[in-house]
Amino acid sequence: MKRWIAFWNILLKDMRAYYLKPPNISWGLIFPVAWTGMFFIKSGKGLDSIISLLPGVVAISILFGTTSMLAVTVTFEKKNKSFDRLLLAPIPLRLLMLAKTSGAILFGSINAFIPIIIASFLADISHVNWFALVLAAIMIAIASTFLGLFIAVSVSEVFEAQTFSNFFRFPMIFLCGLFFPITSLPIFLRPLSYVLPLTYGVDILRGAIDKGNIMPLWLDFLIILGFCVLLFAISLKNIHKRWIM
Repeated sequence: MKRWIAFWNILLKDMRAYYLKPPNISWGLIFPVAWTGMFFIKSGKGLDSIISLLPGVVAISILFGTTSMLAVTVTFEKKNKSFDRLLLAPIPLRLLMLAKTSGAILFGSINAFIPIIIASFLADISHVNWFALVLAAIMIAIASTFLGLFIAVSVSEVFEAQTFSNFFRFPMIFLCGLFFPITSLPIFLRPLSYVLPLTYGVDILRGAIDKGNIMPLWLDFLIILGFCVLLFAISLKNIHKRWIM
């Protein structure tokens, strides 16, 4: 019971200190709106293009929302020694890091539904598979958050975390099928697409929104779950190696 009380208090502290600040809330709202408007205007295809653009906008809103926040908060807390005090909490390191990442997962999941709400006023989304869509948004948020954690524990400075984040994020925009099919990529780039977790998240979103998935949804979920476990395990190993020992 004490472990979960500590978990809840760490999550509450992060939500109050970072995620519920007015600048972060406004950024979390404006960013998905800006991406939605940008790609809608860029496509020039009218309202019919919203459904085809929606999976990519949802995924990119989650990706940037989670990695940007977590990479900064964890790196900052390690830099000012507050993370060292958290290590004294009466919970295992695994549960501690789950508490530290839960805020980013919630933030990213909420970000996912801002473009969806906008799209609901502009297009018919009654055919959407909501169960697959919600589960996909949560899984993408978890995978992206753990990617942000991996980045945060691999660097020492906040500016390094942001730079390292962009090393992963911007290639994902072009390689993960967000706004154009992977099959349209040069053949030598396609293998890179399939080693990125966002590829499978976007495929689930396409299947949920317009049945445009290219792989079975169960396989997409299984692979992205594997990425979550792998990224979290590597991050814990790096924390033990770089921050504790």
